[in-house]
Amino acid sequence: MSDLPRKAVTRTAKLAALPLGFAGRATWGLGKRIGGRSAELVARELQQRTAEQLFKVLGELKGGAMKFGQALSVFESALPEEVAGPYRAALTKLQDAAPPMPTRTVHAVLEERLGAEWRELFLEFEDKPAAAASIGQVHRAVWHDGREVAVKVQYPGAGEALLSDLTQLSRFARLLGPLVPGMDIKPLIAEMRDRVSEELDYALEAEAQRIHAEEFADDPDVVVPAVVHQSEQILVTEWMDGVPLAEVIADGTEAQRDRAGQLLARFLFSGPARTGLLHADPHPGNFRLLPGADEDEGPEGWRLGVLDFGTVDRLPGGLPETIGTCLRMAVAGEADTVYELLCAEGFVKESVALDPDAVLAYLLPIIEPAEVEAFAFSRGWMRTQAARIADPRSPAHQLGKQLNLPPSYLLIHRVTLSTIGVLCQLNATVGLRTELASWLPGFEAEDPS
Repeated sequence: MSDLPRKAVTRTAKLAALPLGFAGRATWGLGKRIGGRSAELVARELQQRTAEQLFKVLGELKGGAMKFGQALSVFESALPEEVAGPYRAALTKLQDAAPPMPTRTVHAVLEERLGAEWRELFLEFEDKPAAAASIGQVHRAVWHDGREVAVKVQYPGAGEALLSDLTQLSRFARLLGPLVPGMDIKPLIAEMRDRVSEELDYALEAEAQRIHAEEFADDPDVVVPAVVHQSEQILVTEWMDGVPLAEVIADGTEAQRDRAGQLLARFLFSGPARTGLLHADPHPGNFRLLPGADEDEGPEGWRLGVLDFGTVDRLPGGLPETIGTCLRMAVAGEADTVYELLCAEGFVKESVALDPDAVLAYLLPIIEPAEVEAFAFSRGWMRTQAARIADPRSPAHQLGKQLNLPPSYLLIHRVTLSTIGVLCQLNATVGLRTELASWLPGFEAEDPS
């Protein structure tokens, strides 16, 4: 029997307790206010308790529930500050940590997948996990050839857990929706379900990581660890040190945050052009900031380390040229052209007729970072955009409800939103326009000559 609590009844009960817990704490808060404490103090304590329960339940369950928490955590910058504060610490924990599975379970999986003599493959193996994620945990070790390695071990029953959790989460997505204003939670959960089988397949992950490692082998800005060994439920890659992006967000200097933001944008936009693959899980736990060889060079010499290629979008031709062309036309104020392109790609259904100028007005605030040489991403800017789209009284909200997201753009859309969320968490000033011009097809006008 797996130590991952995967029985449907057990997991459903834990997940069902989340909305019930929210309601129970609201009642507790009302009692406190009647008792004379200020509404503000009670609200903050209520939010803190809710955040603690959210982390505890999602972290214990791992599986799809934790994966949902990780996806949600990159959007905390969209929350009003008085709500975001208590949630931020709890959700950020989900990016790098979760309660580990027992050592006996780890050893059992290693023996089953690597053979009874699995210890002979390693000169050293640390039983205490270095990190835990949604479907597996990572152990630090030394491979038999002397290389330091990261050994990712998949939780037994992870597949069942993912599907069960995401099915249950979709049933009360409406209750979780207010955590991220302006975003429909249900399609996010549905998309995660579609990607479960790929992420559980470590052979696919190993292939995606090998492709990136080979392409970025001599890159001055990006480091991808090489794949050392792969078998069912086990993935061994070269170990990578560095400062986790969550730490850069919390304590990094302005220069470090700007450098991390620039490199993150560079990697995510250059990846599809260089490898035909889009890294589709850009939460801070999957990135490291690596100091350069020359300490005198400062943050400008730092590089971005990239982990976890379990979720990728396969884009053989790179990012769709329509995205770049639409951005360029929108920046130029060509409302009719932008509208025609959106209609052709299915962003506007045939049964819907919209005013091209209204569509352009809806898009312009969102694409502001692409209009300038350097843009200062911030939680304030993110909250403004989220509030504009979420407010049922605003024209942006009404227009947004009439737009459509074609299935082929689901992952691209999610990665874009997640990346913007991380850049806002970093509070980074980024030359996004430079990266778009270099890597996004269609963004730069073709030279007639």
